[in-house]
Amino acid sequence: MGSEVPVARERKRHGRHYTPPALARFLARRLLAHAPDSGVLRVLDPACGDGELLLALHCEAAARRPELRLELTGYDLDAAAMSSARARADAAAVEIDWHTGDFLTASADLADASYDAVITNPPYVRTQQLGGATAQLLSKQFGLRGRIDLTHPFVAIVPRLLSTDGVLGLLCANRFLTTRAGANIRALLSAELSPVELYDLGDTKLFTAAVLPAVTIATRCTQDAPCRYASAYEIDRDDPHSATDLFDALIGGHGTHVTHNGRTFAIEIGTLVTGATKPSGHRADPQPTYATRTDAERSQMVVDTPSAGHDLTTLGERRFATSDVDCAPLVGDHSTAPGELRSAAMDVDRAAVSATSAAMYFDSAGGSRVGAVGDGGAARAGEQRYVGAAAGCSEAWRMSRPGVDAWLADIGAATWRVFGDVGRIRVGIKTTADKVFISDRWAEVEPCPEAELLLELITHHDLGPWRVRRACDRRVLYPYDTARPARTPVDLVEFPCAADYLRVHKDVLAARGYVTAGGREWFEIWVPQRPHLWRVPKVVFPDISERPRFALDRSGAVVNGDCYWISLADLRAAGDGERLAYLLMGVANSALGLAFYDAVCGNRLYSGRRRWITQYVSRLPLPDPHTRAAAGIIDLVRDFVDGGRPHDADGRHLLDERVAAAFGVVLEPSAPR
Repeated sequence: MGSEVPVARERKRHGRHYTPPALARFLARRLLAHAPDSGVLRVLDPACGDGELLLALHCEAAARRPELRLELTGYDLDAAAMSSARARADAAAVEIDWHTGDFLTASADLADASYDAVITNPPYVRTQQLGGATAQLLSKQFGLRGRIDLTHPFVAIVPRLLSTDGVLGLLCANRFLTTRAGANIRALLSAELSPVELYDLGDTKLFTAAVLPAVTIATRCTQDAPCRYASAYEIDRDDPHSATDLFDALIGGHGTHVTHNGRTFAIEIGTLVTGATKPSGHRADPQPTYATRTDAERSQMVVDTPSAGHDLTTLGERRFATSDVDCAPLVGDHSTAPGELRSAAMDVDRAAVSATSAAMYFDSAGGSRVGAVGDGGAARAGEQRYVGAAAGCSEAWRMSRPGVDAWLADIGAATWRVFGDVGRIRVGIKTTADKVFISDRWAEVEPCPEAELLLELITHHDLGPWRVRRACDRRVLYPYDTARPARTPVDLVEFPCAADYLRVHKDVLAARGYVTAGGREWFEIWVPQRPHLWRVPKVVFPDISERPRFALDRSGAVVNGDCYWISLADLRAAGDGERLAYLLMGVANSALGLAFYDAVCGNRLYSGRRRWITQYVSRLPLPDPHTRAAAGIIDLVRDFVDGGRPHDADGRHLLDERVAAAFGVVLEPSAPR
């Protein structure tokens, strides 16, 4: 067992998560459905690992496109993996041109349009593993922005290398669909390519590692049809609608439930909404990227940067509400023309789909809404204001289905503000030395710091809907003056016991060079947040939970980094702070709030858990607090929080009814309860 830990650590460091054979065949099959009729198909895998994808493509082409002659090329940095790939290809009598080395560097010598298809499961290595200097070099070299991982430059290179009718088959973590860090990939796929098929494979556990994968098929040429979008997520039931295989169900004509490896999954089918005003099948106006620069410009940008030429990635997250779209099944062989979806749902008025979906979107940067579609001008304060093309690729991608879209549009029409408009959503403290700063056994510590500096700490274990119930007396040594609005460390001379305790751990704390490099004291917490705001009541909720658990805290406790919080000091600037707090909790803890999250934010982990981070929570809608319907929500939540009313089935049902009525909608029949 001990030997497995270093292996897992090494895989994470280099992004080595090789593609399972069944998934490799599915990716190859979908790529071939859109491959050009050229007689010869030049195929590249820039991070081929042990060769699984290229070998799967060879097998699928022999069965489905026997007229094609394949010219296969594979690159990888891992010599051991390449040796295995060569041996496998030789055993199968498959001719492949292998290259051991750094593809990101080697790609500079490859001519434009060198390949007709790229099939890849690129390495996923986060910025923390890459190192800041390497990440900055890659960002500059490939025209990337924000937080990057090693997948981004691999995808950035693809458009230049593809022929005009070429196709990309991309397997990567599904987190690119919804996270801010995934904006680079969304931008590349929107501006340089045209997505035609998207499969969010969610928590299917196809990989042995904790990977939530997605498959994207995108063509170099513009497509008229919107991108077909299918997803698979586990549901808590054992009565599948169909005995169909998981992968066959994903290309089927309608949503269904299937069993795979003893677990039941909901297959949901719709079309892709990217946040742009054009349908997803139309390529956005190109922006200057690595692929569109001239050879001279690219040659000046190429630098020697380390890369891991291996395979996939880490945790991704995604989930949408249940399917209400019936589509004709996709055909796995080439009887389906490239880009042809043969779907009844695709015949809907694309302009209407585009306009409707654009009207749903909230600005992911801060939760503010930026102008209603067709509103004829800027919206006044308090009016609904939604974002269209201006959001661009900063918007999360989501699944569009007529029933869900209409439901969201009705909610949008009744939205007064979103959460991000009325209060700042902050993460809790990050000490980067929890063993030193946090304990539930301070009485046993020698020397024990002064009680004045040992503040109660709220973690995700303490939160339920409405109320904070501390699981234990966990406290944080918080070396700040909580009476001052500016972050001010205490004078340790005034707290000799705390000073002695911290000096015992000085080697550990002083080793955090990033703290002292910012001109701060060696004993400080890395992210202490706003010390003076802890005393103010606040809404607190966990970072990760299956269902929403928004609670009101009046204890003055500090919030840990596994939770987020909204201070009533911020809410008061937007109105009656306490009433707004009750309204926020009512919407967030309701079935409508959960269904809205799944439809618009959709960041899901394993076992149905959701991420309740600023980017997503800021989008949740609020009805006008001055209406009678909103007053009904506020009164009920006050009873839950302060009146001792039990949060039982009757109470939840009443809350759900009042929240739905405040937005003038009924809950979807399949909305989470």
